[in-house]
Amino acid sequence: MSTLGDLARSRTDLGPDDLDWLHRLVAEWQLVADLSFADLVLRVRTRDGSWLAVAHMRPTTGPTVHADDLVGSEAAGADVARVERAWATGSIVRDGERGRSQVRMEAVPVRRGGRGDGHVVAVLTRETDPAASRVPSQLELTYLTTAGELLQMVAEGGFPFPGSPDDSRPDPEHAPRVGDGLLRLDRTGHVVYASPNALSAFRRLGVTGDLLGVHLGATIAALTAAPGVLDEPRGSAALAAALRFREPRESEVEAQGATVLLRALPLTTAGEPRGVLVLVRDVTELRRRERQILGKDATIREIHHRVKNNLQTVAALLRLQARRLDSPEARAALEESVRRVASIAVVHERLSQAVDESVPFDGVADQVLAMCAEVAAPERAVTVRRTGSPGRLPADVATALAMVLTELVQNAVEHGFPDGAQGGVEVAFDRTGDALAVSVVDDGRGLPPGFSLDRSTRLGLQIVRTLVEGELRGVLQVEPAGSGTRARVTLPLSPPGDGGAGR
Repeated sequence: MSTLGDLARSRTDLGPDDLDWLHRLVAEWQLVADLSFADLVLRVRTRDGSWLAVAHMRPTTGPTVHADDLVGSEAAGADVARVERAWATGSIVRDGERGRSQVRMEAVPVRRGGRGDGHVVAVLTRETDPAASRVPSQLELTYLTTAGELLQMVAEGGFPFPGSPDDSRPDPEHAPRVGDGLLRLDRTGHVVYASPNALSAFRRLGVTGDLLGVHLGATIAALTAAPGVLDEPRGSAALAAALRFREPRESEVEAQGATVLLRALPLTTAGEPRGVLVLVRDVTELRRRERQILGKDATIREIHHRVKNNLQTVAALLRLQARRLDSPEARAALEESVRRVASIAVVHERLSQAVDESVPFDGVADQVLAMCAEVAAPERAVTVRRTGSPGRLPADVATALAMVLTELVQNAVEHGFPDGAQGGVEVAFDRTGDALAVSVVDDGRGLPPGFSLDRSTRLGLQIVRTLVEGELRGVLQVEPAGSGTRARVTLPLSPPGDGGAGR
């Protein structure tokens, strides 16, 4: 289905700033739909003069009046006249009914900027079923009154809130919604309505009396202010800022082991403050789980750090043992083991600094190549360089690939450039979608006559084949490349359940 931006760009002359305003409105309008118990439809005027629906929101607090999505449809019949009148007058056109369905429609002009310097960029319609109407409860009456004020702010250019940076918008996954809890404050910050869920949230914070009539900022300050601390608590400061600066503010209040998230939205009419709408959500369990996850992450990072230290200790012991050996073959074997252990330690070092079980492999590759380049110095003038980027890799893939890289580069340096020969080794990474290709190419003396990967008895190549085919579920190829040799590893990165064979 086409998005708001796609439809508007293809069929209207709305500019980038107008489209951004509409996107901001759509990001916030679930609140209005829930308070209204109504469907909201955003309509824009096309180049041919029709009214095209580019967004449609249904309430979570009540039934929808439209079973089918209206995006892409055009207004027809009496709807056109109401939308045109709202567009032309810049005022809300209320209580129109249409057709046999008897859907009640209110047309609200969407203004960007104030009445003095702004202009109407679209029309929002609030659509309800009058057959479902009944005498509203106090909660429903408060919802509807607040929705009416927010729609008036839409018509005046005050909602969505102008000037709010993108990072101040609520997190759609964790932001409080109407059903989580709602408080209505007057212009002085006193509570004039508290929903049952909001009362329950404040009970967990330690409020024992009724919230009606109390100053919410002072109540929060009394709950959270520590003895001897002069700074205003964050929760009360957020409410004061919403009243003073007429900007939305978010804050968390913690008391008696509970955590409550507050989102304060200033309500204005004709630029004058009318009060504050406070959405409340008890996030105690959510924050507890987050702290548990952070604790587990810290433990895992500490384990990786200790594994890295232990591996470095093992490598150091192997070096000491190698220095005491008289046999060149035994000393070379231990030095190869040192490099293999060190390559694994590099991955664990990166994991100890990561916030998840993946690592940016560029740094790992550079450390491994620098370690392998030491084999070439000083008796061999061989340069080792990297091209391309492997990006972030899962921990298990990174560990195996670091070993593979160590073996391939070490083989290229040792066997491609004997007796002080000069040359270069290039390690190229090519990541495309869920696949990664790694090529190790040297310009050395090439493969020996009759070489076959299947019949090779070299320990390094056997290790590489085992890791590539067993751990990484990839493919290893070794072939001539000009005068030198190319070793190519291709491996999938997608999980096996997604059709790939990687992690």
